[in-house]
Amino acid sequence: MRGRAWLGAALVLGAQLRALWLAAAVEVHTAKEVVAVNGTNQRLKCTFSSSSPVSQQLSVSWNFQPEDLSAHEPVFYYLKEPYEPPTGRFKARVTWDGNIERNDVSIMIWNLKPSDNGTFTCQVTNWPDVYGTIGEVRLRVVQKVSFSEIHFLAVAIGSASVLMIIVVIAAIVCRQHRRKVRDRRLEAADAER
Repeated sequence: MRGRAWLGAALVLGAQLRALWLAAAVEVHTAKEVVAVNGTNQRLKCTFSSSSPVSQQLSVSWNFQPEDLSAHEPVFYYLKEPYEPPTGRFKARVTWDGNIERNDVSIMIWNLKPSDNGTFTCQVTNWPDVYGTIGEVRLRVVQKVSFSEIHFLAVAIGSASVLMIIVVIAAIVCRQHRRKVRDRRLEAADAER
């Protein structure tokens, strides 16, 4: 009977430790999709939360999966300091834009190109929280900004404002013209008397 009690207690303790271990994992947060214009720069935001304080062993890995699903490429690495890639498509085009003290591990990509279309992953390990989610950001590089509803609304409001100004100016000019014509008629009538 005692053996069963110990076994039951061990199983319950194991389940509780497993639940605590899962709750202690690092959670990574990113935007799901980012659209940027060709030739511009784009910040890829990545933040994290951890049940442990930020440690000296905190590491960040950014990787890239092109749209054609070819091999993953390393983009950026951080361990005590940022390490830019020595080779590859992002060499001299990516910089650290994060703040570890604020749980921000973002990067900046310069001079975007259509070949940068794909999925960027952000992975954070913060000892002892070495497991957790991996953040994914799908980047779409477009040739020009699409004409959205907000742009349409701005153009409509601007056009309506300009039209109202023109109508007010036309009304003022017409009133001035009528006043001058009336004044001339009165002067002509006075001159005839």
